[in-house]
Amino acid sequence: METYEKLAAMNDEWAARGMEGQVLDDGSRFYGGIVDPANGVAWPSHGGTPLTMGVWTAALSCERSRYYRDPELLRRLALSARFLLRSQHADGTISPPWTNLHSPPDTAFVVGGLAQAYELLADWEPAREAAADIRTFLERTIPALLTGGCHTPNHRWVIAAALGFLYKLTGRVELKSRADRWLAEGLDCTEDGEWTERSNGIYNAVSDIVLYYAAELFDRPELLEPVRRNLRMMAYMIHPNGDVVTDYSGRQDFGAASDLSPYYLVAKLMANRDDDPLFEAIAELAGAALKHPGGLPNQPMLGLLRYPELRSGTVRAGRLPERYRVVVNGAFPRERYLDGMEAAGHGGRIYHSKLHPEFGAPVVRHRNGATSATVMTETNAFFALRHGAARLLAVQLASSFEPGFVKMRRLETIPSGYRLTAAERKGYYGPVAETDLPASARGPASPWYLLPHQKRELTHEQRHEVELELTEDEDGRGWIVRVRCALPEPLLTQLSFVFEPGSEPAGDGLSPAGEGLSYWERGAVRLAAGDDWIELDGGARQHTARTINNVGYPPHCRTLLVNLLTPYDHTIRIRTSPSGGERA
Repeated sequence: METYEKLAAMNDEWAARGMEGQVLDDGSRFYGGIVDPANGVAWPSHGGTPLTMGVWTAALSCERSRYYRDPELLRRLALSARFLLRSQHADGTISPPWTNLHSPPDTAFVVGGLAQAYELLADWEPAREAAADIRTFLERTIPALLTGGCHTPNHRWVIAAALGFLYKLTGRVELKSRADRWLAEGLDCTEDGEWTERSNGIYNAVSDIVLYYAAELFDRPELLEPVRRNLRMMAYMIHPNGDVVTDYSGRQDFGAASDLSPYYLVAKLMANRDDDPLFEAIAELAGAALKHPGGLPNQPMLGLLRYPELRSGTVRAGRLPERYRVVVNGAFPRERYLDGMEAAGHGGRIYHSKLHPEFGAPVVRHRNGATSATVMTETNAFFALRHGAARLLAVQLASSFEPGFVKMRRLETIPSGYRLTAAERKGYYGPVAETDLPASARGPASPWYLLPHQKRELTHEQRHEVELELTEDEDGRGWIVRVRCALPEPLLTQLSFVFEPGSEPAGDGLSPAGEGLSYWERGAVRLAAGDDWIELDGGARQHTARTINNVGYPPHCRTLLVNLLTPYDHTIRIRTSPSGGERA
């Protein structure tokens, strides 16, 4: 299997890097750990020393590896296992480098990966010592995972899978009971396959793989249904160059270049389980993109060793779609769910996390060969376009009403396109009734934060309503963007067009506006990249503000600003070259 050979060779490279980065000074507090090149410290997190332990385990277990059963690498693995035990807190948790001290979910990430490593090492007599230390680490995590909580939606499923691995290891029924409590919260995936965090570059794949493990470990095949839905959705979230769409993510992959590689293992597992050509096609493209061994518990090499049937290549890959118009979550009853938020009782407050009210917001994907367009709601941008090598990363609308970027709330299909709308409200708040005032109001000092602001009467509420229409040209080579607001008072508004770093849009109507910024005052501009180009027509400069409060533009990109004043009814026309759309 070609991908297996590639992974074996790549895993060897990372095994060697790990050996180079291992701390071998027995007087160091990090003795046996693998140094993070970003900060010079060895960490016990799933992207730190345990990641390398997974890589080394795979190398020691793979007959294609030059480190297969290598005594020196085994010695290094044993050292790293002892480092991990020293780094483990008394409560069984570990602390990653970024935040989250004594973190049950970050511990669960490590457990889900090292439990797989332990399975591969347990029956190899020379690895007895290293395997025993890994098992000790795993068993020490049990109290934390039986009692510990999480921060984010996907953490629940990571913890559930870790509990499953520990249940398989020890047979302790309370581990299954704890996992059942997490799973009883219900799975946060729409019918079209969108997870809460809308993270195509990272956390979709995390939820997919850990739910696969949970389904297997607890014999709950129903947990695979959202995994199937998400993989089918991802078939429409791929740009022509293999990047995945991250323009609307609710996590740290927002706008970042990401590929399908994190989906390799789960797509391969699901293709094999379902004999599904689409999942196999996703696995093939993901396998071609693999350049990293993967973070725990999603390391493809460990997966191929634990599931040798995946190396047989019995499922024939289909073709991923290259020409389509798809609305994701168009039928999702989002308003009904949002209407129930008040009854949930949390008052809109959540600690160390987000409520993610954008869950289930509609997203549109258009693909025509090498042309890829995305229409989005509930994020700072509402449109993005790639045409061959030319890339318009984001089209955004900002206003001084809130102030900040205006997020489109609703999307409806119209002939040849889509209508997006946003309505913002902003008012003022009267005095607190005397009967509602706290005792501090009659004291020597009355802090603002002690007043019951929720009891103030709303006055002079104002509304800001924006309507956007995006329609596609009949020949499929362009878009018309029409933006309207009828507010009679003059309100600063700014349309922004963000191009990728290194881009140099050209046009007579451009003038400097700051680092990475240009006013687009009139006429047409064109971005050319080789034989491909994107041309925009309809610049304007009705006011001279460089930016609007609470709005920031990436200085490394090239952003064009169209300044509008309410009321406005403004149209931008976007055209593309013939070449990019013709190449698949």
